[in-house]
Amino acid sequence: MTIYLVTFVVFLLVIAAMSVGYIFQQKVVKGSCGGLGAVGIAKECNCPEPCDARLKREAREAKQQEWKKDQIM
Repeated sequence: MTIYLVTFVVFLLVIAAMSVGYIFQQKVVKGSCGGLGAVGIAKECNCPEPCDARLKREAREAKQQEWKKDQIM
């Protein structure tokens, strides 16, 4: 039983160390091979129209892009 507990604690420490490193890097999580965009798929579902959450996110991203362009000029 001791071996299991020690192994569990070691795994927890490794996960905690990886989490701290991820938090300090402030990067988004992404796949190593480029995800669905690498194979030409624009969205993850087969819906004919995007859902409200996606429309809001795309509008917010467009505003951020415009704001960045205004800051550069």
